[in-house]
Amino acid sequence: SKEGITEAPSLITISLIALFGGILGVLFMVPLRNALIVKEHGVLPYPEGTACAEVLLAGEEGGASAKSVFAGLGIAAVYKFLADGTQLFKSEIGHAFESYKGSQVGIQVLPALAGVGYICGPKIASYMFAGGLIGWFVLIPAIITFGGSTILYPGTKTIADMYAAGGASAIWSSYIRYIGAGAVAAGGIISLIKSLPLIVRTFADAIKGMKGAGNSNSTVRTEADLDMRVIGIGVLIMIIAIWLLPEIPVSPLGAVLIALFGFFFATVSSRMVGIVGSSNNPVSGMAIATLLFSTLCLKVTGDTGVHGMKGAIAIGSVICIIAAMAGDTSQDLKTGYILGATPKKQQIGELIGAVVSAVTIGGVLVLLDSAWGFGTTELAAPQATLMKMIIEGVMQGNLPWALVFIGVFIAIVVEILGISVLPVAIGLYLPLELSATIMIGGVIRWFVDKKKADKEENKDANSGILFCSGMIAGEGLVGILLAILAVVNVAGKIDLSGSFTTGVVGGVVLMVVMILCILKFSLWSKNGKENK
Repeated sequence: SKEGITEAPSLITISLIALFGGILGVLFMVPLRNALIVKEHGVLPYPEGTACAEVLLAGEEGGASAKSVFAGLGIAAVYKFLADGTQLFKSEIGHAFESYKGSQVGIQVLPALAGVGYICGPKIASYMFAGGLIGWFVLIPAIITFGGSTILYPGTKTIADMYAAGGASAIWSSYIRYIGAGAVAAGGIISLIKSLPLIVRTFADAIKGMKGAGNSNSTVRTEADLDMRVIGIGVLIMIIAIWLLPEIPVSPLGAVLIALFGFFFATVSSRMVGIVGSSNNPVSGMAIATLLFSTLCLKVTGDTGVHGMKGAIAIGSVICIIAAMAGDTSQDLKTGYILGATPKKQQIGELIGAVVSAVTIGGVLVLLDSAWGFGTTELAAPQATLMKMIIEGVMQGNLPWALVFIGVFIAIVVEILGISVLPVAIGLYLPLELSATIMIGGVIRWFVDKKKADKEENKDANSGILFCSGMIAGEGLVGILLAILAVVNVAGKIDLSGSFTTGVVGGVVLMVVMILCILKFSLWSKNGKENK
């Protein structure tokens, strides 16, 4: 908007997009619950959903279990506040290998990622790390080695100049993200195809329910979902409203695309968060894939120029929210499934939450934009910049399709090898420091499981899950607190980096301490011995 192409979206437009995307995300997830939450129980871990269930169970049981959860919560809260609040140590540690240009390894010294790795386990964590290695130790060095003086779109400088100015991260942001987006899109399609039998059976059961073969009165309480007639009517109303309301610049074709891509990415997102957790759900990758196809469709039908671009970004925004909401809803439904909740009541609660969030999110975004401005150093908004670049690239005919298809065929090769595609694709799309920290958590889990091979008697891994669940919750709570401090202009007063900082050394020390803490509450836990 600040470049003069169009005006910034209004508060009403932001809230309506959030409202429609949020409601559709919940409605699309309802018919998928049986296929993904129930039938795949034990296959898809749903880390945050399982973590929430563990926290609630610990609160009911009290004693040592609750202590593990609250210890994790407190320790992670302190870590997050010291790292991102006071800036006493670097939350990101990285090292570039000069002898192998383009390669770079790093970690994020934040407990939540290690906690996700511990809960997911070594297998999924290693797949994600493998995807990161492909990006940072294969693709980026190859681009630098063979690129040299070449100017490759979307870059505007030679690859050598980009690397000299920004290091491997500059190459990642300009090229690997496209490759990763292609891999995530292909992985999502493969995942959807593999899930089709379950999805078809789920819809068949739902249709039987609509015909009277089954209803909420004849089902077990813990299996009762919202009536499929309510779901169908709700989706239809949302799509028609998206088309008719002038605040959302979407054509009839755009509304249909939202319905199709919405259900597709709701399925993909729900399955992905079941594998790697909501914190690592590449929603922006799904939004990018949506933008690629929707912008192409709009261009082919003649809806180009500013109107077409606004329509494409509106479609991408709604899909992005649908994917995020579906993933979050699936985590909540997983928690309810573990605890024996009534799915129908949970789904109603999710819809209420979507409405309330839509009312508030517009004001929050406007406030943040007024305070710092999106696209600035404080709010870089890299995904928004990339989405803008994709729309303009497709409309103007200069999108780097070669990079997208490289990612697609990497995903296909991984699937042929019999390896789960989505964790590898996600690892390729995300910065390496994220998957590396998740890998650390996975290695700790492998070490604990190996030391205590008797699963029936071992309580140590479960105690570690409780502790890691608390870490995820603690870091999230402090993140909210820091955001509030930033909005009210207090964050600068607690930032001590200008006067004192422990730098990389402090980050390494605290990383070691974090590992020891996880081991303390898993392998060396007295809780496990007491429960035997």
